[in-house]
Amino acid sequence: MKTSDFEYYLPPELIAQKPLEPRDQSRLLVVDRQTGSFQHSTFAQLPNFLEPGDLLVCNDSRVVPARLVGRKEGTGGKVEMLMLRSDGDGLWEVLLKPARRFRPGSPFQLLIGPTGATEGPAPSGSPRLSNGDSPTLVAGQVVERTDIGTWLVRFFGNPDLDRLGQVPLPPYVREPLEDPERYQTVYAKAKGSVAAPTAGLHFTPQLIRGLSKRGIGLAFLTVHIGLDTFRPVAAEDPGGHPIHAEWGELSESVARAVNGVRCAGRRVIAVGTSSVRLLETSAAASGQVEPFSGWTRLFILPGHLFRAVDGMLTNFHLPRTTLLMLVSAFAGRDLILEAYQEAIRERYRFYSFGDAMLIF
Repeated sequence: MKTSDFEYYLPPELIAQKPLEPRDQSRLLVVDRQTGSFQHSTFAQLPNFLEPGDLLVCNDSRVVPARLVGRKEGTGGKVEMLMLRSDGDGLWEVLLKPARRFRPGSPFQLLIGPTGATEGPAPSGSPRLSNGDSPTLVAGQVVERTDIGTWLVRFFGNPDLDRLGQVPLPPYVREPLEDPERYQTVYAKAKGSVAAPTAGLHFTPQLIRGLSKRGIGLAFLTVHIGLDTFRPVAAEDPGGHPIHAEWGELSESVARAVNGVRCAGRRVIAVGTSSVRLLETSAAASGQVEPFSGWTRLFILPGHLFRAVDGMLTNFHLPRTTLLMLVSAFAGRDLILEAYQEAIRERYRFYSFGDAMLIF
């Protein structure tokens, strides 16, 4: 198995730049693993493909304004930081741009605010500071570069991301987002992700009520999505890819619900690859899901034995990514690549604001 086995060509115009309104009007490609057949529908019709007693397991993580954009005090050089995770004591793992301006051990002082922002209109989701506000000085020191290309940075006082940060939209989304809440699921609750669990972006309160009336359950776990959601695998052997750890939590009540549904012969459908990852992390060899709280480093590749997931709702993923490999592990690489070609022929919209797949 090679990373190049998970390559495909996508016409650039199929990369969705804006979300549809209402959310559930996105298209839905239904993939049957047993027959290899495809059906075309819309997300609003999701209840018609599920049965009473089935359980949807969703990720309730909320995207934080984790992108800091400022200028170095003195030189005025533009700097961007994507704040990935913190130890709670001022030490952060970040992505730096441009990285060439930093060295291990070097101090930094960034001005963030009216004069520290980028030129032109404020990006979508950026803080709106009043004319009377002065730039905020954010200072710290670069500690070291990690073996996966990120940096460890120690801040002198944790920066106030809620006031200074911007919503970190994916790099392939080039159009401004009028409402930053549109990059959150309607059930987003636990702050911590640097990218949205995009399979959940299609749900509306009305659709959730319709699922409940049909006897289809919803359960919520938390996975704070990190770097690997948009980072291509560089190694030609996927096994050599150092996957980024993500923090997750699955409660005892959710574990009971999952185990009860499967014991009753009904299906557990994971909403998004992040939910798949945590469910499989928490599943024992017996197939029983156990409560979990901590970091998951599970890398799901073809050949993985799924113990907790019977179906999957997911968006379409970038080539050569761990997410495409995970979906291929569940449904088979050939079938998934065939489904992607079907979606391209039918002009589906791809990636974060794009359409969805339901895989059984």
